[in-house]
Amino acid sequence: MGLRMTQRKSQLCSRANVYAQVPDGGWGWVVAVSFFFVEVFTYGIIKSFGVFFNDLMNSFDESNSRISWIVSICVFVLTFTAPLSTVLSTRFGHRLVVMAGGLLVSTGMVAASFAQKVYHMYIALGLISGLGYCFSFLPTVTILSQYFDKRRSVVTAVASTGECFAMFGFAPAITALKENIGWRFSLLFVGLLQLNIVVCGALLRPIIIRGPESPKITAHENRKEVQYMLENEKTRTSIDSIDSGVELTTSPKNVPSHANMELEPKADMQQILMKTGSKQSDKKPPLLDFSVLKETSFICYALFGLFATLGFFAPSLYIIPLGISLGIDQDRAAFLLSTMAIAEVFGRIGAGFVLNREPIRKIYVELICVILLTVSLFAFTFATGFWGLMSCSIFFGFMVGTVGGTHIPLLAEDDIVGIEKMSSAAGVYVFIQSIAGLAGPPLAGLLVDQSKIYSRAFYSCAAGMFMAAMCLALVRPCKRGLCRHHDAGEAKAESRRVKALQDIPEDFLEMDLGKNEHKVHMKMEPV
Repeated sequence: MGLRMTQRKSQLCSRANVYAQVPDGGWGWVVAVSFFFVEVFTYGIIKSFGVFFNDLMNSFDESNSRISWIVSICVFVLTFTAPLSTVLSTRFGHRLVVMAGGLLVSTGMVAASFAQKVYHMYIALGLISGLGYCFSFLPTVTILSQYFDKRRSVVTAVASTGECFAMFGFAPAITALKENIGWRFSLLFVGLLQLNIVVCGALLRPIIIRGPESPKITAHENRKEVQYMLENEKTRTSIDSIDSGVELTTSPKNVPSHANMELEPKADMQQILMKTGSKQSDKKPPLLDFSVLKETSFICYALFGLFATLGFFAPSLYIIPLGISLGIDQDRAAFLLSTMAIAEVFGRIGAGFVLNREPIRKIYVELICVILLTVSLFAFTFATGFWGLMSCSIFFGFMVGTVGGTHIPLLAEDDIVGIEKMSSAAGVYVFIQSIAGLAGPPLAGLLVDQSKIYSRAFYSCAAGMFMAAMCLALVRPCKRGLCRHHDAGEAKAESRRVKALQDIPEDFLEMDLGKNEHKVHMKMEPV
C-alpha cells in the first residue's frame, strides 16, 4: 500500500502538463518561482564574487588578471557548454538536467573552499561549477518561455530579478560573514546553499501543447482521400512518361470497367500508406538544430550577444576594488554593488512591462537600452568619489537590467528565430557568447595591471557594448531582406506550378489512369 502511494506521488510530480494552447499561467507560475531562485544561486553568486576578489589576491599572492580568470573560466564553460545542455534537455528532459546542474554547482563551490593554489579555483569554480551553472540556468529559462506567450516578457523579466536580489543581499552578508569566519568557510556556506537548485529543478514539469482534436474521418471519406492520393501518384507518373517520350493512347478499349478498377487501388493504397508511414517513422527531430545559423538575422543577434558579454560581468567584478582604490571604505564599496543590484531590479521589471505592450517592435527597444548601457559604462571612467560611483552604479544597474533580462527571451520573437526554434537557438546563442565570457574579465584585468587604475577596466566593457549596439541594429534589416527574398521565390514556384497544371488536358488524367489500370488487369488474368 505504501509503495503504491509513493509511486502515485512520483507520477504526480513527474508527469507532463498537457495544454490545448500555451497556458500563460497554470504550472508556469511554479516554474517562474523556480527560475527566480535558480537565478539567485547561479548568476547572483557569479556577480557577487567580487567580494572575494581582494581576499583571493592576498591569499594566493596573485595579480588582478590571474584572479579574474576564475570568473572568466566559469562564464566561458557556462556559455560554451550551452549546446550540450540543450542536447541533454532534449534527450532526458529539463528536470533531470537542472537537478544534475545543482549538484555540480554545489560540488564545485565546496571544493573551492579547500583550494590551496589558484589553479585549484580554476578547476573547482571554473570547470565544475561553470558546467553546473549552464545545466541549471539555460533549461530553466527555456521551459519558462514555453509556459508563457503574451506574458512572456514581463514574467521572465520579473523572475530574472533573482540575481539582483542575490547581489543586494549576498554582497553585504558575505562581506560580514567572511570577516567573522573567513573567506573559505564563507565559500563552503554558499556551496551548501546552492543545493537548493536541485529542489528548483524538481519542480520543472515538462509541457506538451496539443491542439484540438480533428473530427473523425469515416471509412468512405478515408477511401476517397486514398483514391485522391492514388490519382496524384499516377498524375506524376503520366507527366514523367510525357518527358520520356512514351506514346499515350486514349482508345476506348483502354478504359477499364468498374470491376477491374477495384484491384489496383487496394494494392496501391497499401503501398502508399506504407511509404507514408515509413517516411514519418524515419524522420526524427534533431537533438540540436543548427539551421538557425543559416539566418543572417540570428548571426547578427549572436554577434550582439558576443560583444555585449564583454560588459556584463566585469563591472560587478571590479566595482568594489574600484571603490577601495578611490579611498572608499570596504563596507561602503560593497554597498555600491548592492545599489547596482536594486537598480537592476527596476530595470528588468520596467523592460518587461514595456516589452509586454502591444503593438511594439521589441528589437528597437532593446537597441535603445544597449546604447544607453554603453553610455553608462563610459561614465564609470569619469567617477572620482563615492557619490559619483553611486550615480554610475544606479545608471548602469538599471540599463543592464533592461538588457540582461530580455536578450535571451527575445530569441522567441519572429524578428529573430521564433518560439519553434527557441530551444536550439538559445543553446547556439549562448555558445557563441562563450568567447567573450572567457576574454572579458581578463582583458579588463590586463588594463588594470598595466595602468594600475581600476577605472580602465571599464574601457573594454564600453567598447564591447558599442560593437554590440551596431550588430543589434542590423538584426531587423537582415530579417526583412531574407523574408522578401524567400517570399519572391515561393511566388515564382507557385506560378510555375499553376501554369503546368493548366497546360494538362482535362481528359488526360482519366485516360492515362485507365490505361495503367488496364495493364495491371491484363497481367493478372493468366494467373
